[in-house]
Amino acid sequence: MLKLLKRLEKKDLIMIVVAIILILGQIYCDLKLPDYMSELTVLINTPGSNTQDVLFTGLKMLMVALSSAMLAVACGFFVAKLAAGFGYKIRKEVFNKVADFSQEEMTHFSVASLITRTTNDITQVQQVIAMGLQIIVKAPIMAIWAIVKIVNKSWTLSAVTGGFVVALVILMLVVVNLLIPRFKLVQKLTDQVNKVARENLNGINVVHAYNAEEYQNAKFNKVNMTLYGTQLFNQRTMALLMPLVTFAMNALSLTIYWVGAGLIQSISMADVAARTVMFGNVVVFGTYATYVVMSFMMMVMIVMFLPAAQVSAERINEVLDTKVKLVQGTERYAAEKGTLVFENVSFCYPSGAKDVLEDISFEVKRGETVAFIGATGSGKTTLVSLAARFYDVTKGRILLDGQDIKNYSFDALYDRIGYITQKAVLFAGDIESNVLFGDSKGEKSDANVNHALSLAQASEFVAKMKYGIKSRIAQQGTNVSGGQKQRISIARALARDPEILIFDDSFSALDYKTDAALRAGLQKELRDVTKLIVAQRIGTIKNADKIIVLDEGRMVGYGKHEELLQNCKVYQEIALSQLSSEELAGIGGATNA
Repeated sequence: MLKLLKRLEKKDLIMIVVAIILILGQIYCDLKLPDYMSELTVLINTPGSNTQDVLFTGLKMLMVALSSAMLAVACGFFVAKLAAGFGYKIRKEVFNKVADFSQEEMTHFSVASLITRTTNDITQVQQVIAMGLQIIVKAPIMAIWAIVKIVNKSWTLSAVTGGFVVALVILMLVVVNLLIPRFKLVQKLTDQVNKVARENLNGINVVHAYNAEEYQNAKFNKVNMTLYGTQLFNQRTMALLMPLVTFAMNALSLTIYWVGAGLIQSISMADVAARTVMFGNVVVFGTYATYVVMSFMMMVMIVMFLPAAQVSAERINEVLDTKVKLVQGTERYAAEKGTLVFENVSFCYPSGAKDVLEDISFEVKRGETVAFIGATGSGKTTLVSLAARFYDVTKGRILLDGQDIKNYSFDALYDRIGYITQKAVLFAGDIESNVLFGDSKGEKSDANVNHALSLAQASEFVAKMKYGIKSRIAQQGTNVSGGQKQRISIARALARDPEILIFDDSFSALDYKTDAALRAGLQKELRDVTKLIVAQRIGTIKNADKIIVLDEGRMVGYGKHEELLQNCKVYQEIALSQLSSEELAGIGGATNA
């Protein structure tokens, strides 16, 4: 928690100082009341006392009470502003940090856990700051101040109060040690609930189609019941703690008055002044002792929130302290344009046991079209992910425009690349905002949007929509079809005006006619743009300048379509599984990228 609080800015520290000053003033006013109460008690019990003195003392008590209330309101204002501002700052830092994560860091934390850390965990810390600052400062100071003011009034009553305080401290320590491990477990279980719920919502159509509602309910109920049981134990323990402290406060007051009555009784009836002073001391002592126990009650309140906030702070720090493995370089310019070279590249996923790509070498010149084909799991997507530097290679190196890809700044690297993911991803907004998504050297204009949509074969269905390029796109593009999503995603990459286009199996949702028209348009209008195509269909890649065949992470074929049909067994098997010998012979009539 303290490590996280080190991120407080100078203005936050000023607000904390102001809040502490206001709290000290509030404590002073609160602890002044019993003194006036003692004075008032003595005046009332003293024969011949002046009514004006009684009224004046009562007026002072009223002024002190009003001052305490105003100080409390002012303190609450500053603390609320501090907590909200700190929550905003940390949430922003966590989000920006996660935005810099590579695939390796995302896999390490999981999406569900990152969502919980960005929302629930930060809220826990924010609540503790909002409530805790006042309590953490006020409670111990009030307790110590009250003890100092009463310790010399009666050693007997002080000993009684001290016994109750020691018992309360022991009780709080036992509860804290018992609950902290369970609060850590609660946050992990919250991640699990989030994970299962998110998985169910994302796959709701599959759940319905396979009549798996009961299975999903049981799966969710399992993690939910575990969280419920853990939380139930925590809340029951906390619920038991507050009544015990309340009982201790009332028992202490009763004991003080009982012992105080004995002390008064022990004074001679003739010594009226001494009995009056002792009576006032007992009343004041009871009030101060109540303040002491109230301070511990406030600390009990913070004990309810602090363990959970401590766990949340540790989880937030884990994200903020994570060292991102992909470090950008400083280069922005290169002598070449649109070239790509793989030199003896091997790659193993961070959590993997063996390489998924082994000794891959090839060269792509500007304007060439290179296609990658192979069985599922052969490493095609991994290979183009390395070209886009979503991961760093394990061995070898990748040269983009003659420079090692690691030397480029991220802005310079992604200005050169237009990447179309295997799964089309759209964002909430409209068609225009999705096509012009992100920063690039492409023009932010309607003309660029319309040209990219036309080239991606999306103009026809966009024109039929009520608001054209201003038509709304729902979150994850749920209000358009798979093929439409894919074409808008392709348009987004084209609008960037890239040197290299990477299609990661991005034609799979397109019909053959649209596929052919799209590739023909790319060949005609983007002759100088290098194209890397991952595909499953022979028809999509047949006329590529080079075709690379992958099998279990190795290059087993490299050349043109006709060459591979003659000398690559894996390519022959893929071709024959899709087309007959006659179709293979006649497929060259279509224009392909």
